[in-house]
Amino acid sequence: MNIAKQVFEGVYEVGQNIATINLTPGSNVYGEELVKMDGKEYRIWNPFRSKVGAAIKKGIKEMHIGQGSKALYLGAAEGTTISHLSDIVGPEGMIFGVDISARSMRKFIYLCEKRPNLVPILADANQPMTYKEHISNFSIDVLFQDVSQRNQAEIFLRNARAYLKREGYGYLSVKVRSISHSERAEKIVEDEVSRLRNEFEILQVIPLEPFEKEHAMVVCKKR
Repeated sequence: MNIAKQVFEGVYEVGQNIATINLTPGSNVYGEELVKMDGKEYRIWNPFRSKVGAAIKKGIKEMHIGQGSKALYLGAAEGTTISHLSDIVGPEGMIFGVDISARSMRKFIYLCEKRPNLVPILADANQPMTYKEHISNFSIDVLFQDVSQRNQAEIFLRNARAYLKREGYGYLSVKVRSISHSERAEKIVEDEVSRLRNEFEILQVIPLEPFEKEHAMVVCKKR
């Protein structure tokens, strides 16, 4: 295991794992393994802890984020996935992380103190205009969402209308059982995708099993 193979901009294969180059060498975020190779330090990206990581492992075709990208992430939690995206966008990029949980936000703020390209926002993603003052001066290239509310597609669309640039990209993690406990998982995902079609071109729908049960990642492009 002595050569890291780039699979997307900022994302590498290290052995059987995917990884990002650590923006803060010597420091991990969620207990992930650090691997030194080629004079760089790689952070192993655990797909069981990250929907985006799971989508990469399940064969996502493209990652529309790279050095200098500006991204909005809804459902930041404690920053597990965002920390890898922080590695990818680098010092010239920026990621705004929104979460409604004060407890999660306290831990996320600690991460942001170590990573200047992260901006913590304690807010309800259902109400995107409440955090306009933090984002309005930036053109958002990529929108990520990983929230547990029932109206997941609606939240995604509200934020896309407010902040995502035209022809920007979206990554919507559909949490099936947050929407319905009785409907078939496939039907729920289809319904969420259909809600996006008027405003987004659907590029890929990726089931996330075995990393996440009854979850799918919808990759889309704003019209």
